[in-house]
Amino acid sequence: MPEPDADDVNAVTTAVLTASRLLVAVSARSLATVQERVTLPQFRMLVVLAGGGEMKLVTLAERLAVNPSTAMRMVGRLTAAGLVDRRTNPDNRRESALRLTDSGRRIVDDVTARRREEIATIVARMPADQRRGLVTALRAFTDAGDEPAAVPAIPLGWD
Repeated sequence: MPEPDADDVNAVTTAVLTASRLLVAVSARSLATVQERVTLPQFRMLVVLAGGGEMKLVTLAERLAVNPSTAMRMVGRLTAAGLVDRRTNPDNRRESALRLTDSGRRIVDDVTARRREEIATIVARMPADQRRGLVTALRAFTDAGDEPAAVPAIPLGWD
């Protein structure tokens, strides 16, 4: 396979950066109604728990790429807010098992629905042939970045 042209890589990089600005703005707007309850990093934690189900603190920290002590502080705040449930793992009493509460799940579902609706509005304004091309390009991009494919029932937060 030939090496990509530097100008082509630069043009694609610029286009992706511009698109990421739009997606960050959509994400911020979708979080606006819950920003007094959770921060963006806390929301990301809720999303990881929504997608991964019950998990250990160490696993959660790894998936978020943060130190376990950072994850522990975030879990403490989210537990106090009634969004995460922490219980002792019956198989290993030194470990905590973490999962979303119903309130935490509602926040993830509501924010994701708002984000999905705004993205759908933007996508609907694109010509059909460009939408098809965008799907192909974004799948290749997320594959190259090792991001798992989004399943409608499993929101991914930033996605």
